[in-house]
Amino acid sequence: MNEILNILAILLFPSGIFLLLNGLAYEWVDRKMLARLQNRVGPRWFQPVADVVKLLVKEEVLPRDANHTLFILLPIIAVAGPLTAALYVPIAGLPPAFSFKGDLIVALYLLSLLTLCTGLAGANTRSRFSLVGATRTLTQLFAYEAPFLMALLGPAIVAGSWQINEIMGFVDGRWLLLTQPLGFIVAIIGLMGKLELPPFDAPEAETEIVAGALTEYSGRGMALFHLGKVAELVIGLTLVATFYLGGVGSPLEYLLKTVLLLVGLAGFQALMTRLRIDQTVGLWWRYGSLLVIVQWLILAVVKFVQAGAVS
Repeated sequence: MNEILNILAILLFPSGIFLLLNGLAYEWVDRKMLARLQNRVGPRWFQPVADVVKLLVKEEVLPRDANHTLFILLPIIAVAGPLTAALYVPIAGLPPAFSFKGDLIVALYLLSLLTLCTGLAGANTRSRFSLVGATRTLTQLFAYEAPFLMALLGPAIVAGSWQINEIMGFVDGRWLLLTQPLGFIVAIIGLMGKLELPPFDAPEAETEIVAGALTEYSGRGMALFHLGKVAELVIGLTLVATFYLGGVGSPLEYLLKTVLLLVGLAGFQALMTRLRIDQTVGLWWRYGSLLVIVQWLILAVVKFVQAGAVS
């Protein structure tokens, strides 16, 4: 019976079809909100699903000069990483399907697979657009991965655990946003940079380098990369809401808090124009990490003062 439940958890809920549909729904909310803020109509509710179905049924063209095995495997790994990470995250406000000591670190590194696969996909072809996109993608990964990781470690340090389940138990209604505002800001900006959302979309700037690292992809490969991105969006929003907004103890709380964050992301996208790649990564890797370290020092001082007062 446990084996059947585990298979259902992987294929259907929380890490399978439900996560992908949830991600496509959140993509529609993001696109629709952004369109309304720009005085446009925006897509209809089924447009993200229609886009994926269209790509899945289209022929996949293999570039002659690319390594075909790597070309086919990279999209599969790119979507497998976020789907696996979802097993350790409270998707839909329910306890994680699996939990172990240090699963937070494992989940965060699994979320990096999408960006790594995207960069390798661009480097695997000889298209100049793909190569430029791959360079930008990997450069942006180094700039945003460390601050995002450090921002999510702040609540873990306060909770005294690297296990997502135990951090959830510690948070349980505590809005760490109020005590760790710098970490929250870095986590939000880091998530946008990881997902290459505007204004941090230089790696896939369609007016400059077509589709960036994925220029040579079509059909199923492009669909899998897209599904990996929307799944990572849901997981990122869930982790930020869990750690900084008092947790997601129920499906309704999960929906309200993640959608609230999503609306905030859409508003930020509408306010900013695309940054050049040097503007995107030039300062953030340095000052983003510095802000989180300052937050850690403040927490350490507060803990030291509290310990002195108790003694």
